[in-house]
Amino acid sequence: MITLDAIETFTLIVGLLTLTPGLDTALILRTAALGHRRRAWGVVLGIQSGTLVWGTLASLGVTALLTASHLAYDTVRWGGAAYLVWMGGGLLWATWRRSANESRQTAGVGDTTGTGTAAETEVGRGAGDTLLGGWRQGIMTNLLNPKVGAFYVAVLPQFIPTGASHVALGVLLAGVHILLAVVWSCALIAFAHMLRDRLQRPSARRYLDRITGTVIAAFGIRLALGQ
Repeated sequence: MITLDAIETFTLIVGLLTLTPGLDTALILRTAALGHRRRAWGVVLGIQSGTLVWGTLASLGVTALLTASHLAYDTVRWGGAAYLVWMGGGLLWATWRRSANESRQTAGVGDTTGTGTAAETEVGRGAGDTLLGGWRQGIMTNLLNPKVGAFYVAVLPQFIPTGASHVALGVLLAGVHILLAVVWSCALIAFAHMLRDRLQRPSARRYLDRITGTVIAAFGIRLALGQ
């Protein structure tokens, strides 16, 4: 049976990992800051669904095969990198379109309604405040990141005693990670909600989207480079 000390050590490791700013933080903050609370919670649930899947697969030894096979790992890595660059690039392109449209409006030139890009729609504007849309986005972002699987392959075996049920304890430890992440997500969403009015101004929205788009695209590039 797993010891209390082992659970406490694992909690400390994943707690520090959860608090480290990264892709999940940027995605949740950006979605919540736009006033899409249901979609933000969908993103949270999607990310944690992915965490549960990775934890279960690691317990079964499946992710060990992923990290052992360069072809399988690279396939997931390149798929995840392409998705993140597409999503981040879509946000950056959308901010450029909005800036151009506002300039044309100021000059009184033409129709500036614009339809936006597919990536912009997926990230938030066209998708609306839907729980399912956020969940789909969150789980895709998590499952297409093989580094999450590699983390569980490296960490979980160290906390599961010999002879114990790997699946049961693996899911238990993944549950600890999920609980901490949900608590932190509550704080992120509450913080974004307090700043919502300011961040929904057109100029603030552009800067928010540019920062978020750059962060997401940068994670995609780093994933593609294997860093």
